[in-house]
Amino acid sequence: MTINEIQDEIIEEFSVFDDWMDKYEYIIEFAKGLPTIDVNKKTPQNLINGCQSKVWLDAELTDGKLSFTADSDAIITKGVVALLVRIFNEQPAKDILNSDLYFIEKIGLSQNLSPTRANGLLSMIKRIKSYALAFNSLEK
Repeated sequence: MTINEIQDEIIEEFSVFDDWMDKYEYIIEFAKGLPTIDVNKKTPQNLINGCQSKVWLDAELTDGKLSFTADSDAIITKGVVALLVRIFNEQPAKDILNSDLYFIEKIGLSQNLSPTRANGLLSMIKRIKSYALAFNSLEK
């Protein structure tokens, strides 16, 4: 699936919920299914700055596609990073770099995150794009 197809799928899944408490519960469900980062990858280099809670994110390049693992010490934040991993996992670096994350606005995430979580979300996206930029440079 493409990045946009995955975003559309997420938008569709969230459309069944009217209440933001239900949407938070759904985000927590994503946290439970997150491919967990290896404990040896929970290093200061993989810790994302700008998040109030601790978030670790690692990426590897295999067969021209990035695969991500992550973890967080806060369940909502872990769910948010799980959403991002779902979208970007197994995608080519160039597609990640050229992506437009419209799902954030469409599901109402940007309006319903606290300012510190919203800042953390932006930091996670920047880290994912920086991995994509680094791996894209290696492929040329």
